[in-house]
Amino acid sequence: MDNETEEAGPTRSAEPVREYRTEELAEAAGITVRTLRFYRERKLLPPPRREGRIAWYDGHHLARLRTIAALLDRGHTLGGIAELTAAFENGRDVGQLGELLGIGWSQETPVRLTPQALADYFEGEVTPENLAASLDLGYLATDGDEIVHVSRRLLDVSSALVREGVPLSAVLETGRRVRAHADALAVLFAELMAAHLSEDALPRLRPLAKSVVEAELTMAMDRLLTARDRTPTALPGQPSS
Repeated sequence: MDNETEEAGPTRSAEPVREYRTEELAEAAGITVRTLRFYRERKLLPPPRREGRIAWYDGHHLARLRTIAALLDRGHTLGGIAELTAAFENGRDVGQLGELLGIGWSQETPVRLTPQALADYFEGEVTPENLAASLDLGYLATDGDEIVHVSRRLLDVSSALVREGVPLSAVLETGRRVRAHADALAVLFAELMAAHLSEDALPRLRPLAKSVVEAELTMAMDRLLTARDRTPTALPGQPSS
């Protein structure tokens, strides 16, 4: 295992593997049989298990197809996805995979999980809909028989919220909304530095932007809690009576 990833979660005895014929896999992935075969020809999918003339696919093939769909939605080309797939299969380290995905993982620790370990983190919440949302957000990617989560911190926070009783679907939707605000903040700092400093200042001064965001968020939470203590029924932004 490379030194940038961590094993996580206990494993349990293997359950029977669900298998799909070509038509069944295409239907489950929401694509046509022709598209599935095209992906096979481009070597975007590992070969199926053969039983005579019948090709059998499993859940790992389905997860790979969902990853491909999520990457296409995020603007990646099939050529780029092919490079990513080759990186997975050739054992390239997760940091390099992050570069291919267009995700800066230099500040985060990716986590490798078996499907069962992921289920243990979010017991009862790992549904096809939540998996698709996680793939679309770029939180998850598949690597052979394993799943790679983009961030140990995000994984721990998400699982903690689910243990407190927050549905995973709500956590993911909030993550999507936070992503939009975070992107806007990143643009704000980039414009500030571009207007007053050289282009190479952004990577060097990124810790300053992080400190500002953390301080402002902490103070915003303090203001929110203080307002609620004074007026329990007041909504955020409403003056206390």
